[in-house]
Amino acid sequence: MFVVEQRCPYLDLDGRDLEPATRHCWILHAGVIGAYLRIVPDGGELRRIGRVVTAPSARGQGLAARLVRHALTLTARPALLDAQSNLVGWYAALGFEPVGPEFVEDGIPHTPMRHP
Repeated sequence: MFVVEQRCPYLDLDGRDLEPATRHCWILHAGVIGAYLRIVPDGGELRRIGRVVTAPSARGQGLAARLVRHALTLTARPALLDAQSNLVGWYAALGFEPVGPEFVEDGIPHTPMRHP
């Protein structure tokens, strides 16, 4: 989705998928992955939620919100993420707060956010 649909040609394989502490979470929808995210350690007491994605055929059904809420239950540590800026309100509804200035990554504005 990020590389093709959003036209962000970057190397998606960053080596973190296979780290022992990385968690991959997904929800099946109609027999295939409908929504996915991963959680990686981000120094000491923090965890980073990233790659939150929903298949086009599964959008608008609340799967991503359900998955993010689940991810927040997996550890007691605070969570960080870099939200696409047009989704800041969506993440705020899940309890995240902006913690830094907007920045542009691959031509898309992002806002760093934290969940206590």
